[in-house]
Amino acid sequence: MNERWPRTGLYAITPDETDTAHLLERTRAVLAAGAAWLQYRNKKADAALRREQAASLLEACRAYDVPLIVNDDWRLAADIGAAGAHLGEDDGDLRAARMALGDGALVGASCYDDIELARRAVDLGATYVAFGAFFPSPTKPNARRADPALLGASTSIGVPRVAIGGITPDNAPSLVAAGADLVAVISGVFDAADPAMAVRRYVRALAPSSDAARHDAGANPGQTR
Repeated sequence: MNERWPRTGLYAITPDETDTAHLLERTRAVLAAGAAWLQYRNKKADAALRREQAASLLEACRAYDVPLIVNDDWRLAADIGAAGAHLGEDDGDLRAARMALGDGALVGASCYDDIELARRAVDLGATYVAFGAFFPSPTKPNARRADPALLGASTSIGVPRVAIGGITPDNAPSLVAAGADLVAVISGVFDAADPAMAVRRYVRALAPSSDAARHDAGANPGQTR
């Protein structure tokens, strides 16, 4: 994995938002508050809107030196020069994504509750894997559930492991203790009345010592991460 990007922290994922200006406003606040990675995910947008939003988010992410990862569509990620792409089990060929995006890209794979799927994904070029849902998720209420023990059992695969699904500041530390490197959140951040404050709560939960003070002060555009 490209060592430029952090291997721990909050992995914020955008919601299904058709208003690009509103999405950017909330996302900039999330980036400034200390999100480590950002994934653009919009299941309701058409191709033109997805490109418009992804390009706008990429500009914002570059200002805060945060990697932008495009959900589902590695071709869009390659086209706009995003940091990487994230693929579910039905979203295309991981090996093709790796070849198109290059060796330094972040290529993620949803592996649900299946460690063997994670091992295969890494063999095909994934630089991180995501497990979950670990808790009931308002975004995917019918998602298959994963046992936190999976995080410890998957240490040997050798890439960062992302936990997702119903994660709150209260339960996030238990997943990190179990072995998660990053925790991915959609509604817990973007459905909050104050997304920046929500990010700070996650950051304090994930890094309760020195990092909390830095993120509470707010990251500045262009800050080295």
